[in-house]
Amino acid sequence: QPSEVEPKDSDWVRLETTDGFTYLVKRKVALASGTMRNMLDPTSGYTEAKTRICSMKERGIITEKLVEYMCFKTHYESAATKEDIPANEFMERVPPEIILELLLAADYQESMFFALH
Repeated sequence: QPSEVEPKDSDWVRLETTDGFTYLVKRKVALASGTMRNMLDPTSGYTEAKTRICSMKERGIITEKLVEYMCFKTHYESAATKEDIPANEFMERVPPEIILELLLAADYQESMFFALH
């Protein structure tokens, strides 16, 4: 249900893929994507900001990995140093056959994929 109150990081956002999959993620996680951050900004006037539903331009498997990365990035955003971030742990879970499609999707989502900072 849409909310007329100021959104909170703990609110849920629904991501819908081109092949019919749906993912529910915390708003804080969705905001790891610059594109979703813009869509979900309450001052943007975008429908996504009101409904908290983002239509993804990707297949389910790609969206799943984007969400996994956004969760990873959100979890480690307060890491003291880059050495404290186990980036290889995430990379090992990405099937090689989707890596190019995933990089293109991450570029669109402005997720700064593989560039943890």
